[in-house]
Amino acid sequence: MSKNTVSDRFRKVDVDEYDENKFVDEEEGGENQLGPDEAEVDSLIRQYPSEPASRRPDRVSGNLMEALQAVLKNPPINTKNQNVKDRAEGLVLKVLTAFKSSDIEKAVQSLDKNKVDLLMKYIYKGFERPSENSSAVLLQWHEKALSAGGVGSIVRVLTARKTV
Repeated sequence: MSKNTVSDRFRKVDVDEYDENKFVDEEEGGENQLGPDEAEVDSLIRQYPSEPASRRPDRVSGNLMEALQAVLKNPPINTKNQNVKDRAEGLVLKVLTAFKSSDIEKAVQSLDKNKVDLLMKYIYKGFERPSENSSAVLLQWHEKALSAGGVGSIVRVLTARKTV
């Protein structure tokens, strides 16, 4: 027989705290996210076709690479404002369509794993609402992003709770 049957100390432990399947909503903090800087991205895109191709092979692709980096720099993942997300998606699509198909692979290879996953999120978001000629461009980007990020990138995007 137990001596201390009236003790209630065991009742102070929250057993659910140790359950690995317990849902915990992460911090919001997305109200201040405004997405990528549209003026910076537009200026980088406008610099693209300004010179003849013989003078600008690396510098121009560098401007588009910088535009791609800038558009992926501040994604509106945590915000609930749909207008901000739509504006960011349009800006990413604008940058992606500005690339020549021969420069896409080089651009994707310049991204790290997290940026490739973010790019893949925008690609799938673009597939949800196709516009004129966007599907063909997005398929080219998807092919190169898949080769860089692998199937794991697709799985991470499709199972992510936070969307762009």
